[in-house]
Amino acid sequence: MRDKSDYISDLKAFREALSDVKPMAQKRAHTGQARRNDQSASYRREKAQEANELIVDGLSSSLSKEMGAEEKVLFALPGVQLKLLKRMQAGHLGWDAGVDLHGFSIDAAREELHSFVDEAKKRGLRGLLVVHGKAYTEPGKPALLKSYVTDWLQQIEGVLAFCSAQPQDGGTGALYVLLKRSREER
Repeated sequence: MRDKSDYISDLKAFREALSDVKPMAQKRAHTGQARRNDQSASYRREKAQEANELIVDGLSSSLSKEMGAEEKVLFALPGVQLKLLKRMQAGHLGWDAGVDLHGFSIDAAREELHSFVDEAKKRGLRGLLVVHGKAYTEPGKPALLKSYVTDWLQQIEGVLAFCSAQPQDGGTGALYVLLKRSREER
């Protein structure tokens, strides 16, 4: 068995043997890496987040856009009639069921929203109210739950359109959601 002094003497001998060695000049092909050096930390962070993305019930854990608490929301798939969208925005379509996601963690809210919409589709419901809140906890901070809910609703099969609710139903802290008609209703 060798002791620590043997390793130290080997290291000294190695360094003495390499003392007259000079590094070679390196010629590198331009790969475009230099342009990304100033962004490398954010680039690596973004790629790490993509690698860690979690998909639950077909809903992604990544966020495409952060929204403000008072920002109005409007989404519709191509083919949804403008007249129907305007009625929905005015609160004239009504809603058959609602879910309140206040106080839920992001993961719990994703699961609750998915099961709520899935159950509504099974029951043949068409109009839903989803309350996500406005996230007034800290001024200037984005409304994360609102942002995630709008992303998730776009990913759920059967969601035709959604928009911010009228003040009496929660305003920009809630969404009216329009589901596709079931085959039996058509």
